[in-house]
Amino acid sequence: MAQYDLDLFVIGAGSGGVRAARVASQHGARVAIAEEANFGGTCVNRGCVPKKLFVYASRFAAEFEQAAAYGWQLPKPAFDWPTLLRNKDAEIARLESVYRRNLDQAGVTIHAERAVLEDAHTVRLSTSGKRLTAAHILIAVGGRPHAGPAFPGQELAITSDEVFHLQQLPRRILIVGGGYIAIEFAGIFAGLGVNTALLHRGPHVLRGFDEEIRTTLEDSYRQRGIRMLLNNTLTRLEKTADGLRATLADGSTVETDVVMLCVGRRPYTGELGLDAAGVATGKNGEIRVDAQSCTNVPSIHAVGDVTDRVNLTPVAIREGQAFADSVFGQRPATVDHSLVPTAVFSTPEIGTVGPSEEAARERYPALKVYRARFRPMKTAFAASNEPMLMKLLVDGETDRVVGAHVLGEGGAEMIQLLAVSIGMGATKADLDRTIALHPSAAEEWVTMR
Repeated sequence: MAQYDLDLFVIGAGSGGVRAARVASQHGARVAIAEEANFGGTCVNRGCVPKKLFVYASRFAAEFEQAAAYGWQLPKPAFDWPTLLRNKDAEIARLESVYRRNLDQAGVTIHAERAVLEDAHTVRLSTSGKRLTAAHILIAVGGRPHAGPAFPGQELAITSDEVFHLQQLPRRILIVGGGYIAIEFAGIFAGLGVNTALLHRGPHVLRGFDEEIRTTLEDSYRQRGIRMLLNNTLTRLEKTADGLRATLADGSTVETDVVMLCVGRRPYTGELGLDAAGVATGKNGEIRVDAQSCTNVPSIHAVGDVTDRVNLTPVAIREGQAFADSVFGQRPATVDHSLVPTAVFSTPEIGTVGPSEEAARERYPALKVYRARFRPMKTAFAASNEPMLMKLLVDGETDRVVGAHVLGEGGAEMIQLLAVSIGMGATKADLDRTIALHPSAAEEWVTMR
């Protein structure tokens, strides 16, 4: 590898790129990384982390209401949006500095500028103009919000990149989309007291999730006052004296202050030099890779959302680790994308691992479905109809648990641990043998009959 300046050059300092760079350096490789924006990538700066902080903020209103039923006498709470933004920014700045420090301590050379490919072994830094060669190049630039089909007035809308920097909390918001981001921000803004409407082109939100979980969440959102505008699309957006007017495909209109487009994300591969290096891409610009995260060009690899496989931060991290261990640590590794736990931080939140009931019925002819639906004990004194729904999917031929889904408080925490058992091949009998922890919602996993 001495013929090159470096053993590895990483383009993109998000979670996957940083993990790959650090691990490769720890294996003895000469590593450099380039990032044109914020270290830590989307998750830390414009995604998972600030979003979860906003979720926490949005849930306090219900906590205050329930506290009164438990004997707490509280003055009427008041929410201050600038305080949330200020504290969020401070935490994000702290985390970004941690990412930079970890790279530096691992011996990785940092370039805070954009890098583009010139050929299979050469990158050019856009600000300094410097060219560097590397035996291996890893692309980990992630994705960017996609605004969807163009319509008049589209420039008046914002995306998830801008929502974290709104100068004031809107009175009204229209969120367009039915995936993770749209659902989570609808819950956030409704919890903060904003008049919230969710517009989605399909009959139900969260395509690919368990049908019962989807429809139960929709009902819960309606009860929280969120307007669910399904089977409809946005065709025009225009300014008014009082804000914005959104015209829908059915001719109806929605008066609002902010329109947020959450209709998907696309790999951030534009003007990256992929053509110059001969790297093959898919219809949405995603970089095509094999199970080892290698492109059609042997020296160029890619991990994370830019490959459009499973677009979740922990998956990108695992892919980055596997790449570095395989190429520089002489420990060949691949990532199993078949059993990935995930959560939607709606309120109530969703945790899921394995196939939906609908998909499982096609795969397992003798499928058994166990479910528990109840009112959480925490709301016993409160005027709340928020449900708790838990489902276990079991292959009737082997008794093996193949999937689990939960809607309710703590769902994400439960699914993370349950995924370990399912990954180890746990059976329904294994769960039945486990003594319940009472009183808890999680005990339902081991008492379903």
